[in-house]
Amino acid sequence: MNYKKIAIVADDSAKAKQAKAELVQKYQQIDDDLRAEQAELVIVLGGDGFMLHSMHRLMNCDIPIYGMNCGTVGFLLNSFSLDDLEERINSAQMATLHPLVMKAKCEDGTEVEKLAFNEVSLLRQTAQAAHIKVSVNDMVQIEEMICDGVLVSTPAGSTAYNLSANGPIIPLSANVLALTPISVYRPRRWRGALLPCDKSISFEVLYGEKRPVSAVADFHEVRKVKNVEIKETRDFEIKLLFDKGHALQDRIIKEQFTL
Repeated sequence: MNYKKIAIVADDSAKAKQAKAELVQKYQQIDDDLRAEQAELVIVLGGDGFMLHSMHRLMNCDIPIYGMNCGTVGFLLNSFSLDDLEERINSAQMATLHPLVMKAKCEDGTEVEKLAFNEVSLLRQTAQAAHIKVSVNDMVQIEEMICDGVLVSTPAGSTAYNLSANGPIIPLSANVLALTPISVYRPRRWRGALLPCDKSISFEVLYGEKRPVSAVADFHEVRKVKNVEIKETRDFEIKLLFDKGHALQDRIIKEQFTL
């Protein structure tokens, strides 16, 4: 392989642990004792959730990740196989992803900043609908949206929660973000927007003490938020490797034709 220092990480499932043991035994370049942060390449075994956690862990390290699916959907991973690993990695195509940065201020004055490679979502915490004011670059676009929530999605995350909320699938090269309401009641006909990735999107939670709202950046949850600002950042990036002919860009396009 072109990579000499290869680390391997696996989730806690029996399938992933078995796959790790078999790969370590077969390929001498894979060092089971090497910390991921010290490697030239990291092999990730698991599902999309574990891959997302690994991306957050390694986003400051400038280390490419080659994932193999040992979970269910595996949209961010390649199929698992013990064979031809050297050829697959050396011919793989790279996708560079930039996260969203979420800056949230809570009802008690606490301020929290988190990153998200998939999406940032605001969700009602009780049985009562959320009331949210929506602004883009400090210009109010919706004075009061009544809904279960709202999310901002990256292109890479557009096939996940965003798609299940009837949001659009976005090609990686589009340089736009999806702003998608979740079970919106008012304004009744609004179904979301596509915004340039350099725009800042702000949410103000109305009546937050009575109708509390949480904000979730990928898997980081912040409770009882008052204001949330979201924007793509180029200060961080992650590099994912995909098998030739199965690039992330191609997968996102293909997903639009899946029945």
